[in-house]
Amino acid sequence: MAITIRPYKESDLTQMIEIWNEIVETGDAFPQEQPLTREEAESFFKEQSYTGIAEENSEILGLYILHPNNVGRCGHIANASYAVKSGQRGKRIGEKLVVDSIHVAEDLSFRILQFNAVVVSNKGAIHLYKKLGFTPLGVIPGGFKQKDGSYVDILPFYIDIASYKDKQ
Repeated sequence: MAITIRPYKESDLTQMIEIWNEIVETGDAFPQEQPLTREEAESFFKEQSYTGIAEENSEILGLYILHPNNVGRCGHIANASYAVKSGQRGKRIGEKLVVDSIHVAEDLSFRILQFNAVVVSNKGAIHLYKKLGFTPLGVIPGGFKQKDGSYVDILPFYIDIASYKDKQ
C-alpha cells in the first residue's frame, strides 16, 4: 500500500504522541522539553490550523503541525513542525509531509512557510528544505539548547508558496 497524508483523527493520538514524544525526549530537534501527556496532546494537535499524518496500512509513520508563525500583519506566514517515526526515516515520508504542508498552507491562505529553528545537526531536514526550494536566512548562533545543556546553531528557512507552486 502507498503512504497517504490525511488530517489526523482523535483515534490517531496514541501513535502520534509516541512519535512526537520520542523526538522531544531525544532533545535534538524540537524546542519542547517535556513530552506531551494525552490531555496535552488532545489540546495541542486540535489547536493547530492543521495537523496531518502520514499513514500506511493503518500505521502512522509521521505527522506535521501547521499554524500561523505570527499574528496580525504577519499572519500570512505559516510555521510547521514535522515528525517521522524512528525506523521509518529514509523513505521520503518527511518530503511527503513538507510538500503536503505547503499545499495545505496555501489552502489556508498562507503566503509564506517559515521554519524558525532548524538545528544545524539536522542534516536530513536541511538537505530536504534546500531541495524543495526553501531559502536559508542565516545562522542564529547558539539558538538551540540541547538536552545536555549545550547550545548549537539554528537556521531559519522560508519559502514563498506561490513561487513554489509556479515551479511545480
